[in-house]
Amino acid sequence: MRLRIDLAYDGGAFYGWAVQPDIRTVQGEVESALRRILRVAADDADEPLRLVVAGRTDTGVHASHQVCHIDISEDVLQRAVGHMKVAAVTALEHRLQRLLPGDIAIHRISVAPEGFDARFSALERTYVYRIVDRGGEVDPRLRGCVLHIDDDLDIDAMNRAAAMTIGLHDFGSFATPNPGGTTIREVKRAQWTRIGTSPLVPPSGRESGRESGLEQGYIVPTFESGLVCFTIVADAFARNMVRSLVNGCVQVGLGKRDLDWFAGKMAVPKREGSTGPIAPQGLTLEHVAYPSDDQLAVRAQAIRAKRTLP
Repeated sequence: MRLRIDLAYDGGAFYGWAVQPDIRTVQGEVESALRRILRVAADDADEPLRLVVAGRTDTGVHASHQVCHIDISEDVLQRAVGHMKVAAVTALEHRLQRLLPGDIAIHRISVAPEGFDARFSALERTYVYRIVDRGGEVDPRLRGCVLHIDDDLDIDAMNRAAAMTIGLHDFGSFATPNPGGTTIREVKRAQWTRIGTSPLVPPSGRESGRESGLEQGYIVPTFESGLVCFTIVADAFARNMVRSLVNGCVQVGLGKRDLDWFAGKMAVPKREGSTGPIAPQGLTLEHVAYPSDDQLAVRAQAIRAKRTLP
């Protein structure tokens, strides 16, 4: 049977998603915990317990909602129950959450619908990159998920650059293809926004200001107040694509490059040093969307085809 696993993680202490020998990765931690719970040896060829993920994240990149799947035999799944008087899938969810380290959280484990593939059935992925520039106050508590830039960013110029990415393009200037793959992707949305500053508990009426003894400066701000956020949605992303696009937009926003330069990078998909990836900590995978259950297999089959430009 196939299980769908929805999870989140703080990527700061991981060398990315994909399992690698002798270093800490998200996939490695989850698979190791699954083998321990289900009493499966790492070299068991009959029950490999290998996760397939919607989108591999790089070293230091976070996910507030990642999706993966795993194929497992029903008799092995039953080992998760133990003394618990719950269904096997529920038992596995509870045990996995308790066993995993604090920088990984399991949202849900469920039996996957027929035709579901965490990677190939996905319609789109949404990433958000968060920056605090000189126009905002630096909160050291957010250093693990927000990039600090010393200068002011020109949001209008960055949005003009981002608008060039929307549609079906070859992002070879900003990404590296997988072996046998391409850097052709369809971007559905790409937008920079400076989040307005707003308090978590705004003062109002008699409770406002000095009458309540609560100064405006002590009103707790919301998490993203003052941040510059880049939201990008695409059917899929090539390696380093999001962080490289962010870097290109930031160079435009800082006045180091102009829009003609960015347009040239989009027109000629050739990788070179000025379009490398920006620091990873500001990037979070926020959402993975899937079609209705009856379209899962159709979508998976279609997306496996190698894409070309018209």
